[in-house]
Amino acid sequence: MSVPTPYDPHSPEGSAKRSRRKEARPRELLDAALDLFVEKGFAATRVDEVAARAGVSKGTLFLYFPSKEELFKAVVRENIVGRFTEWNSELETMTGSTSDVLRYCYKVWWERIGCTKASGITKLMFSEAQNFPEIAEFYQQEVIFPGQALIRRILQRGMDRGEFRQVPLDGATYLVMVPMIYLMLWENSMGACSPQVMGLTPQNYMDSALDGILHGLCVRPEATLAPSPSPTVSPHSSV
Repeated sequence: MSVPTPYDPHSPEGSAKRSRRKEARPRELLDAALDLFVEKGFAATRVDEVAARAGVSKGTLFLYFPSKEELFKAVVRENIVGRFTEWNSELETMTGSTSDVLRYCYKVWWERIGCTKASGITKLMFSEAQNFPEIAEFYQQEVIFPGQALIRRILQRGMDRGEFRQVPLDGATYLVMVPMIYLMLWENSMGACSPQVMGLTPQNYMDSALDGILHGLCVRPEATLAPSPSPTVSPHSSV
């Protein structure tokens, strides 16, 4: 029977394992931070708790993120901000009606943010932004403004193509955003103690919200009654 070779951290195999572990460490810290920020809020989360949950020392955490504020910003960039680049690229290559583009927007927003742990960041910002001007300014610049710009592009597309009425973009943008914000807040607050006895599932809610929005926007409201297949994204898209 062969005797197993003792693990040598200085061997090529040991060095490779340490390298892989080091490369994974920022991701592990961001995952731990997201969990704690959503569970406890920004003010109540301590960096030593994040480090402990990720299985590293506080000193190691500070090697990657010099402050709690920078850690929070990295969490938001990793889980939310990067999505806007994806969605803007997809919008460039989408075909089909703008009503269907808006439906697709709601669908992928829910899949990539709304139904994930990252949706809890919205509740955190509602609760604590007033107390932390630095992260409020950051969130406005990197999440709110890009989100508004994306929705404005979709609405302008519909108006340019004669599908949507000519409406003030500022107000219409909030009309589209509010159901998404409400659903994230609901899922991370009252949704925890309100069983779906009234049929308020996320999909039902989004369908109802879109039905009302599109009946108000469309030049031909009847066009929204029978959704066509989801808009396609060109295979040449970089996403």
